[in-house]
Amino acid sequence: MDRERISYFFIRTFAAPFSILPYSWLHCIGRLIGRLAYYCMREYRKRALSNLALANDLPIQSEKELIRIAKKSFENLAINVLEYARFDREKDFSKVIRCENPETANAIHRQGQGVIFFCGHLSNWEALFLDGTKRMKGIAIGKAIKNKVLYRWIVSIREKHGGTIIAPRNAIKEGLRALRKGTFLGIVGDQGMPDSGYSFPFLGRRAWSTTAPALLAYKTHCPIIVATTRRIKGGYRIRYSDPIWPNLEQPLETETVRLMNALLTILQESIKSSPGEWLWQHNRWKQQTPQILYKRFRKDCICIILPENQADFDRIRPHLATLKQIYPQNFLFLLVPERYQDESLIPVDEVIYYRDERGAMLRDYRFKLIFNFSPIRVARHYEKLSVFEVLNIEDLQALAAPHLSQDRMSDWSEVFKRALCRPGTI
Repeated sequence: MDRERISYFFIRTFAAPFSILPYSWLHCIGRLIGRLAYYCMREYRKRALSNLALANDLPIQSEKELIRIAKKSFENLAINVLEYARFDREKDFSKVIRCENPETANAIHRQGQGVIFFCGHLSNWEALFLDGTKRMKGIAIGKAIKNKVLYRWIVSIREKHGGTIIAPRNAIKEGLRALRKGTFLGIVGDQGMPDSGYSFPFLGRRAWSTTAPALLAYKTHCPIIVATTRRIKGGYRIRYSDPIWPNLEQPLETETVRLMNALLTILQESIKSSPGEWLWQHNRWKQQTPQILYKRFRKDCICIILPENQADFDRIRPHLATLKQIYPQNFLFLLVPERYQDESLIPVDEVIYYRDERGAMLRDYRFKLIFNFSPIRVARHYEKLSVFEVLNIEDLQALAAPHLSQDRMSDWSEVFKRALCRPGTI
């Protein structure tokens, strides 16, 4: 028996007892498991904390509140995982999942008009398709997981009411066909897509997003409805926005931006009302495609710590432009000694000045990667927060060594390129 099947049978065996428990019990157990996962899953914890700290428009008043919301997000995710077994066994979702205002969407569908439902990873997003396909014929885009056997089980749950899950590679073609036949199309649109060419200040931070909902709406003359969920005791409530129609008298480029801005504005307001039910563990603010940087160094928020010593400062300063070239769109922060306040440096999101070693130890959860060019030992401090790795010049030289001759190790710009970037890119 292959590894995928072993993993599948183990998960199904573990999940079996949860299929008979009431939803209220599942939610209690999920909260306990989620709390444990927060402490055990180091990578996802750091990402969630950093993403929360990067959300400028989220009214987080303290570090304690930030951590509380991150824990809630882990609890929400654990509840969702436990509910797959219960959803698989469920025959009547009417007491568990209820849409508060389906009338307008139902009326549009009865007229033979296609509808695009736009949503995010909020609460249990599986509830949206299960509820929608109970009343309307629909398809949705779903990205497969690595375990194909397990994914077939998940798809079978999603398609319980006759809906169909399509792969992202077929999204445009199948979406156009379905909408023109009067079928609804579901799109989960809050993933980071730095190659899309469209960005929105999502929760106050630049986020790259797919424009597929707007393009499909314009080409098929179909409206878009934003569907949001919230968890209540023992179930879910769904709410639909008013239909957002494309204006065909405007150019496609103009309408794409207007439609996407409207969709993401509604979605972010829903997240603000219940931030602990959003999936903060995913890379929403990714700023680079995989083509240039190694995955290890492809972090969205980076801090560069400059040294106090004048000679060391003068040596690193000319090479900062190379880091900016490598990270042209990423959120860059400079941590600079106060004595250099009048110095002209590279353009970054923020320059933070520190007076002494203690001042360099910020309680800042935004950073995921730090380049430390000072002699101050900061790794132990920042890696307890959200930083995955702290690199100094010696670390970078060691990484560059297989790609760079010894006589060029003194050229720090070349060291940066060879250490961080894939061969033949920059």
